[in-house]
Amino acid sequence: MFFTRCAKCIGGLLLGLAILSIVANILLYFPNGETQWARENRLSRYVWFFHGIAGAGLVVLLPAFVFLGLEEEDCCGCCGNRTCGRSCAMLGSVVAALIGIAGAGYCLIIAALALAEGPYCETSTGWTYPFQNTSFNYLSDHSTWSQCTAPPRVVTWNVTLFSILLGLSGLEIILCLIQVLNGLLGGICICCCQQKTQSYQC
Repeated sequence: MFFTRCAKCIGGLLLGLAILSIVANILLYFPNGETQWARENRLSRYVWFFHGIAGAGLVVLLPAFVFLGLEEEDCCGCCGNRTCGRSCAMLGSVVAALIGIAGAGYCLIIAALALAEGPYCETSTGWTYPFQNTSFNYLSDHSTWSQCTAPPRVVTWNVTLFSILLGLSGLEIILCLIQVLNGLLGGICICCCQQKTQSYQC
């Protein structure tokens, strides 16, 4: 059926995006591929919010697996028949999609806040957030990035990874919203089709 195949496709995409989000978040702990900055607690505060690992990662894995399993789900106990069980499963997937939206939304907000604040780095005045009050202007003015002397290339590292997480979480939200619509339409349409072919209602 179209609706369950669509959900399975969305689930596969979400699975890939969630894994990428986890990897991107883990990389944030190792600026320039070095471990010493995490040991010395010299990382941006937003790195420790686990927004990619938990929010856009583990939380989004839940709806991903739910959507992937919809094609095999029949929920026969719902109304005593396979078709109506599929309808219940599709409507239930809407709840999973909303959970995914919450997790991805958390990641999107934290990534945006991290980009607005900029990285925590060493400057001529010590360890600070030199771009904290620049209102994203530092993102287009690369000449200011040299203010950060340590960790090496930390501005590029943070901007790249937080931007990736922002994009990944945005895609996850869009996919989950599509599944909300797909789940509602699928649940209603499957149930309506069942009513037309059976003498009892779902």
